[in-house]
Amino acid sequence: MKFKNIRRVVLAAVLLPFVFMIAEGVVLIRSSLTQYRALENDHLFADVLARGGSIAANEILAELVAARTYINNPNEMTKAAMMERRSILDSERARFNASLPPVETLDLGLQSQLANLRLAYSRIVATRSAVDRGYYGKGGNPVHIYGQAGLKQLGLVESLSSRIHDPVLLRKSSELMSILLTYYGERLIGNLGQRYFDRADFSAMSHEQLVQGETMLGNGMDRLRFHSSSPVVREILAYRSQPDEVWADTFTKAMVSGALRPDKAIRDKWIGIQNKRLDFLQQKIASVTDDIHVTGQKLSMRSHIHMTVVLALSAGLVLLVALIVALAVRGIRLVARVTEERELLINELRNAAQTDLLTGLYNRRGFEAAALALLMQAEYGSRWISVVLFDLDHFKKINDIYGHDAGDIVLKRVAGIARESFRSFDLLVRHGGEEFMALLPDSTPEDAATVAERVRLAIEAADIALPSGERLRMTASFGCAGRANAVSNRNFDDLVKRADLALYAAKASGRNCVVAGPIVPSAASQEERRKTAGGTHDFRK
Repeated sequence: MKFKNIRRVVLAAVLLPFVFMIAEGVVLIRSSLTQYRALENDHLFADVLARGGSIAANEILAELVAARTYINNPNEMTKAAMMERRSILDSERARFNASLPPVETLDLGLQSQLANLRLAYSRIVATRSAVDRGYYGKGGNPVHIYGQAGLKQLGLVESLSSRIHDPVLLRKSSELMSILLTYYGERLIGNLGQRYFDRADFSAMSHEQLVQGETMLGNGMDRLRFHSSSPVVREILAYRSQPDEVWADTFTKAMVSGALRPDKAIRDKWIGIQNKRLDFLQQKIASVTDDIHVTGQKLSMRSHIHMTVVLALSAGLVLLVALIVALAVRGIRLVARVTEERELLINELRNAAQTDLLTGLYNRRGFEAAALALLMQAEYGSRWISVVLFDLDHFKKINDIYGHDAGDIVLKRVAGIARESFRSFDLLVRHGGEEFMALLPDSTPEDAATVAERVRLAIEAADIALPSGERLRMTASFGCAGRANAVSNRNFDDLVKRADLALYAAKASGRNCVVAGPIVPSAASQEERRKTAGGTHDFRK
């Protein structure tokens, strides 16, 4: 298996389990984030419900009472009290609106209820202006305007409570809504009942509102009985079963039916019971509201902790994956480096087996492999291939006089000259001792002789410096042979033999010459080639 494939398998084996773990982590984070947002929304809606219920049950009705008091007894004190209640209602409304979710995130039903609530508050603002200008005479009663606003507020709060998903918070919110309905009904009954006893502008509309209050009270009590397992609800039900409470409910029913005749003793007792009942319900509202706030905060804190733990675990998982991936990559790089070094070592060993260590040229083994490949690349037809054999003249004297180190220097220098003087695609080999051979593809014997002559002249002109400071001049003898390169004949041993005969002829002709084939040059040619350029130690003769 190739290293690249091994690397991919290793990476896959390391990463696949962690990919699945990361996928599970992403799913867990998304689930936790959804749960976190749901709990945060529950906390938000619980706060909105508590604040909105308080506005409906307290602030709206409190401003109504203050406005009626000012209408019946206009003075600085009653006006200041009325203005204070207006300021409190406006402040609570602003906080309520600020705590609402963005309108575009609400469904059409809630958006419609919000629009109706804004319209109801605009009527309260108009009523305020009318009260300030004295349009309401003594005994005037804007209860309908404030009552409608309170009902709209309670309706919106009840709709918002349905957006809560946590079962505990939903149950507590439903309990609060039941107590608010009960309380609001009691407030309406208390205000209108006092007017009934006092015969103070108790009109048909007032009687209708009294019936509405009694209906709200009944609905609230029915919802409270549904939540009878709650300790707070059990306290309310137990309180309402007391004899005085039963007595007051009896007179309330008689008042609604119109059968009760006003009586001061009954009035005072009934009003006293109603006030105590409202105070008791206010305490329970405050208790449940605080409980909802605490429960919402606990849920929010729990969701924060859960989300923090999930994110911490996910971050740890990511760090672990990153560490393992880094170690895997480092290991793969180490294996790659070891493999690369191994291949380099193998190549070096291969080159050492095919290359002459002194001259850097091919040795015989490497030359044969390269020559065979070169011959196999030849095309059909009459292309030529030639062999040039050459060795240094009188090389043994150099070893005898200067030592083998000097001889090695000469061989390296001559190899360098030959590498530079032969063509780039010619194959060079140290054939043995001071003898070299070159394989020249696409070359006739005449072409080979021309190249060999160029090499001969370059060797003859070279000035070789020894470490001792002495300088040497050398010559070489060349033998060339060539033939047409036929596909059917890949053997070049015959060429080597013929080139060797030509080299022998060159040696016999007086050295420092090129012979193409076993032909002996003329004496004049020999004499001309033997002319030297001078030197301290000349081994060219």
